[in-house]
Amino acid sequence: MTLTLNIKDISKGNTAFANSAVYVWHCDASGAYSMYSLGVENESYLRGVQIADSDGKVTFTSIFPACYPGRWPHIHFEVYSAAADITDSSKAISTSQVALPQDISEAVYALADYEGSTANLSQLSLDSDNVFGDDGGALQLASVTGDVTQGFQVELTVGVDTATAPTAGAAPAGGMGGSGSTPPEGGPGGTPPSN
Repeated sequence: MTLTLNIKDISKGNTAFANSAVYVWHCDASGAYSMYSLGVENESYLRGVQIADSDGKVTFTSIFPACYPGRWPHIHFEVYSAAADITDSSKAISTSQVALPQDISEAVYALADYEGSTANLSQLSLDSDNVFGDDGGALQLASVTGDVTQGFQVELTVGVDTATAPTAGAAPAGGMGGSGSTPPEGGPGGTPPSN
């Protein structure tokens, strides 16, 4: 999966938010989160930071996340004004999630590596999800192209209001899921890996 986020500054007429830092993380094919889930607390996989180019664009190469009980398939992200701010979660100016389309998720979850995801997805909808349910994921639903053989290109335009003071948003209840995990207090992603 290739994830592209186009970061726009809505306080400046949706212009590109160049040089912003974006931290992305998501669960693995079994629904576990590195740094949080049982057995992988000391791991830091499927997490990364990119600096937006002059068009406000960041691109990550990863795998498609699983669907674990109680949550629609998603990818977490935080936006920071600059690379220097990325090590302090209190300086996040936006914390949100990318919702993944149902048809694409169903195609991925038919693969053997995603055991359980099909059953989990069948019990959910964007409207019933505790994060996307407010608007059915209208602003967070990514556009996706590709297939299970060649991979998927996931893209979302993200509006960020840089005129608002950072609030270091916390993860919603149930937002970290997978294998009995409980995120620590203070931030949804913990401190990003330094490498």
